[in-house]
Amino acid sequence: MDITTAFIQTFHSDPSVIARAPGRVNLLGEHVDYNDGLVLPAAIDRQVNIAASESGDQIITIHALDLGKIISFRTSDLEKRVDLENKTLIGWELYPAGVAWSLAREGFLTTGCNAVFSSNIPIGSGLSSSAAVEVGFAVTWQLMNDWEIPPLRLAQICQRAENEYVGVSCGLMDQFASTCGVVDHALCFDVRDMVWEKAPLPPGTSLVIADSGVRRSLKNSAYNARRASCEQAVEELRRYLPNINSLRDVLPTEFAAFSPYLSPEPRLRAEHIVKEIARVQSAMQALRSNNPTSFGALMYSGHASLRDLYEVSIPELDVLVDITRHLPGVYGARLTGAGFGGCTINLVEVKHTGQFVDSLQEEYRQKTGQQAQVYVCHASQGASASVFHP
Repeated sequence: MDITTAFIQTFHSDPSVIARAPGRVNLLGEHVDYNDGLVLPAAIDRQVNIAASESGDQIITIHALDLGKIISFRTSDLEKRVDLENKTLIGWELYPAGVAWSLAREGFLTTGCNAVFSSNIPIGSGLSSSAAVEVGFAVTWQLMNDWEIPPLRLAQICQRAENEYVGVSCGLMDQFASTCGVVDHALCFDVRDMVWEKAPLPPGTSLVIADSGVRRSLKNSAYNARRASCEQAVEELRRYLPNINSLRDVLPTEFAAFSPYLSPEPRLRAEHIVKEIARVQSAMQALRSNNPTSFGALMYSGHASLRDLYEVSIPELDVLVDITRHLPGVYGARLTGAGFGGCTINLVEVKHTGQFVDSLQEEYRQKTGQQAQVYVCHASQGASASVFHP
């Protein structure tokens, strides 16, 4: 059932707004966001779709079509995080409520509304389904209330919802890619300076995402340990580079000179970060000059670094990457996201994608006994909302 039909059946009227917000995949630049680095995501053509209209009161009612659940809450109760029955909001309910809360913190007071949403972004696979829900509701309320909010600021409002309302300590990349995506382009986002530029993906290629079937198990302790190691590396490097504020400030040549004096674990983690930031810079050059072979080699190098230096890969992800090395039409592959499960991202020639998907799934099943879900995607436009016309 499409969302318009579902809206009419749920609320017995036509919607006034139709909105969409894409998921994203990160092509290069992993774990560098909390080191002031450069990330290289792309919005993908899997998205959250929303149909909505004003309710005429201060009640927000949302039908999660895929889950078969409906939640209602008052705009005046956002701070309390409760529904109309005074039950605590949980799970998916927190995302749209958090966006309404965060908008209000910025002075954008949402009116009540009725909404239905659906998504074809796989949940839990690291493709930012939660950020797409946040951004989708943000652009819905923006059109409904005739606000003019720049895309990057809207992304920051949604990030605050996830950080402070939902309680997930994410960076800005997910929401940024969903708001600012450009068709057939990757986005190079400077986390420190909050500036970005687009770069064309090689013509005739697809972004193929392979889900290992292993759900992410990156515990807070593992994540925090890596952050702490990076911070320790900065402190130890300040003996030689007193003006640095983060690993972003360390050149690869400087790291080569001073890394022998670092403690063992911080040295490994920092080597990944310093070289990963340099890889993103090299990748942008490869994209500008339409050199997919060079870009793909950087992807493979990035995976090896995440596996050996940052130690966030798992055997299943390594198998998915290794299989691609002998398949035709593949430029590069690596794990994408935080690691410890989830997906790989593959840059593949369009003419070989069918064979690639079949071969990858079959060989992965033979080697691991597990089934990999594989999604052929393309870089898509960022979130949008429009007036519904029956």
